[in-house]
Amino acid sequence: MPTIRPLDAATDTDLVRAFYTAAPDYWLLAEGACDPQVKAVEFFTDGPPGIDPATGNRLGLFLNGRLSGLLELSYGFPQPQDAYIGLMVLGPWAQGSGHGRALLVRAETLARAKGAPQLYLGVLDANPRGRAFWEREGFAPTGIRRFDEADGQWIERLVKPL
Repeated sequence: MPTIRPLDAATDTDLVRAFYTAAPDYWLLAEGACDPQVKAVEFFTDGPPGIDPATGNRLGLFLNGRLSGLLELSYGFPQPQDAYIGLMVLGPWAQGSGHGRALLVRAETLARAKGAPQLYLGVLDANPRGRAFWEREGFAPTGIRRFDEADGQWIERLVKPL
């Protein structure tokens, strides 16, 4: 049974760094490299444009005490009332067992509690498994796509009504 709890930069950065050391797959796909220390700090400090990262939620999914998944949830993007998943990633050892769905359900619950009518996210074209997961969970394309020059990746925005 997974445990999901909030993560805090002051106490959990080393856990997130260790997670990225063991599970760099997403960042290797998205950016071609993964510096676990840099990504651990960014997990707590990044967010959508114009949104204070301190106003969102950083969650960790734990399996048998091991950090096995991360989720960053922000509020106020793309519109002031909306919620946005900036990142959800599971270690390979946690995939395919319903743990992603459990983490998503927690994010949806938090977003609804904030009054968000919709939950958004961006999915990489290079991540068909991720896209399939999001679509199974009720997310649909918004028609908004952008090319990230820095990473050379196409990203499509998806939305799910809450």
